[in-house]
Amino acid sequence: MFHPLLLLLLLLLLFSSFLHLGKQISIMSSEEKAATIFNATFVRPAKFYISGFSNIPNVKYFFVFLCFVYVMTVLGNVFLLSVIYLVKTLHTPKFMIVSNLALTDLCGSTSLIPKLLDTFLVENRYIIYEACLSYMFFVLFFTSMQSWTLVTMAYDRFIAICFPLRYHSIVTKPAITVMLLFTWAFLLSLVAFTVAIIDRLSFCRSLVIKSFFCDHGPTYRLACNDTSLNNIMAYVAFIVILCIPLIIIAITYICIAIALSKIASGEERFKALKTCTSHLILVAVFFLPVVGTNIAAVVSDIHPNTRIINSSLTHTIPALVNPIVYSLKTGEVLNSIRKHFNRNRLSNTTSSSHNKTVSH
Repeated sequence: MFHPLLLLLLLLLLFSSFLHLGKQISIMSSEEKAATIFNATFVRPAKFYISGFSNIPNVKYFFVFLCFVYVMTVLGNVFLLSVIYLVKTLHTPKFMIVSNLALTDLCGSTSLIPKLLDTFLVENRYIIYEACLSYMFFVLFFTSMQSWTLVTMAYDRFIAICFPLRYHSIVTKPAITVMLLFTWAFLLSLVAFTVAIIDRLSFCRSLVIKSFFCDHGPTYRLACNDTSLNNIMAYVAFIVILCIPLIIIAITYICIAIALSKIASGEERFKALKTCTSHLILVAVFFLPVVGTNIAAVVSDIHPNTRIINSSLTHTIPALVNPIVYSLKTGEVLNSIRKHFNRNRLSNTTSSSHNKTVSH
């Protein structure tokens, strides 16, 4: 027989155990409920906040400069495209590539700078989730197109100098059309997939993008679930968009240098090299700032604002420089512009003289 007090004590212990278990169950269910609500809320945030250009004195002058860059970029590239379209002698494979570069420069600047000015000059720093991914796609796509168009230009110079007698049979309009269409299709697929897999991420931490636009790396690193596929695609995109083009261009110019060393005449060598100067300037303007920024980030502790300003200039200045270089440094364009204006002036003079004769 149990003593009544002992029985009462056992009942009290049993009751307290049930109470404790009930509390644990209620706590677990409330935590699970909270977690479910948390995930449901933050899988796809309504908006991101772009935090670039913070605490920089007189930064508005920089935005005014970018506005000027954009206006001049649009005018320069539209002018170059118009000249290539109007002048029949420029309807060549080489200027198909130049017009493709002008088009991608124009589209790339338009996809980046107006929104950048709206974000920081008007202080409209919040951006809708879907708009952020679209913004990212267009900036990355047109940047990659600029990079690979420079590779196509290097191919044109390589054939022209290393195989001059076969140039017109190799570098044809159909061949360049196929190369450019393949580049557009391949890079479109690569960038679309790279951006699309961000949609599978859950954003349950900070929603502040530490860049000057919806940059790929700073955006996907905000996610709280597995980002290994995004990491892989970030490396793939970096290699495809920057490393491979730079390596191909370097190999191309090594071959060109070897071919030029075999030319006996110094004057002929200089003349052949001069045809490459425009392309070399464009390559330097596009690749050196990117490579320099990445090396500086690895070697030393670069300030975030310095990196952001450098990156913004890297994305905007090449599109401004390209039409200037190809308009001023390329004799074919300058001569074509002169001939076109002289022809128009002559036709206007002839028509006015004819009208005067008719009137008399």
